[in-house]
Amino acid sequence: MPEYAMEFGKDGRPVEPDGRLDAAAFHRNHEPIWAVLQKFLAGKSGDVLEAGSGTGQHVLHFAKNAPDIIWWPSDLHERHLKSIEAWRVHAGLPNIRPVLRIDLTDPAWCPAMQSGSGPGKLLAVFCANVIHIAPWPVAEGLFAGAARHLRDDGRLFLYGPFKRDGKHTAMSNAVFDTSLREQDAEWGVRDIGELSTLAGSVGLSLVETVPMPANNMIVAFAPSTKGDIAA
Repeated sequence: MPEYAMEFGKDGRPVEPDGRLDAAAFHRNHEPIWAVLQKFLAGKSGDVLEAGSGTGQHVLHFAKNAPDIIWWPSDLHERHLKSIEAWRVHAGLPNIRPVLRIDLTDPAWCPAMQSGSGPGKLLAVFCANVIHIAPWPVAEGLFAGAARHLRDDGRLFLYGPFKRDGKHTAMSNAVFDTSLREQDAEWGVRDIGELSTLAGSVGLSLVETVPMPANNMIVAFAPSTKGDIAA
């Protein structure tokens, strides 16, 4: 069954004295996720933002493997913000910028994105395991913000469990979806078709779906003027 954590640091896993958190799922999924992102990022430069960085471990791994990319972690939870910044300081990598506090329900995302102190136009936005443990306005804000901030050749990558044509891709995902909705009626595994409709409303198009381990997927969206709609 897929795993989730609305807020890390409350699951009993150890917390380092500097606030660094550890997510069990990171150790299972970071390599297959990077294999997909690497294909798009290879040979490119620019700014990439991770929306909802959680513990901060994914952006650290990505930055180690793509030193020519400037990585911008972000989150909303204070415990996550502390962990992300602690991981950044601990790693000492020059291509990870200080964590941004971003509220995805706000299409503008954060003042730094508007003031010039944050990144410029983004080569990519990556978001893992967020929209199914959040109300729909989070997905709406994520897509609106991505459409606002992506370069014409940019991509929005989402990782997690998804439905296709209104159906779950595995029984474990159906069970997971039920458990989510029992905790909060506004949560739930999202349908790719609904996300494509949302994307179209802000000028993005679905360009790729990639099956991933444990019945997850990566779905990628691009500005409609550049992306060919995926079959």
